[in-house]
Amino acid sequence: MHLYIEANRLIGDIQNEFNKMFPFLKIEFFKNKSLLRSDFSSNQIIPHNRKIGEGQLAMKDGEIEIDKEMKVIELEKHFRDQFNLSVQVFRKSGNLWLETTMTDNWTLQQQNNHGRELSTGENRNPGMNDLESNRQTDL
Repeated sequence: MHLYIEANRLIGDIQNEFNKMFPFLKIEFFKNKSLLRSDFSSNQIIPHNRKIGEGQLAMKDGEIEIDKEMKVIELEKHFRDQFNLSVQVFRKSGNLWLETTMTDNWTLQQQNNHGRELSTGENRNPGMNDLESNRQTDL
């Protein structure tokens, strides 16, 4: 999958493209340029109806290749390094969205599969608990 990141694109369009490949994951874009995730908060999320380049003076246009074997931490790093954008991946768990911080070394496919299991009750890995239930968000 190739995501085209251009200053005039709506954040919601980029999120929808990502969500088509990974229906139990979502990416959120943050105003904060901090490298520390603990500095991210829900009031810093850039709304989906905004253009991705709004307020991003150092943002560069380009494309990112995403495949199911890419780790979450790699995807977030690509956005930061290649486009100067702060993003965070969230995984669906029932009707909640959880940050994937504790499982950032999982691939996007592993995260998506776990989100499917948590949201639909389809449990392919009976011993796997949701490691991040203490990092809930209602984003």
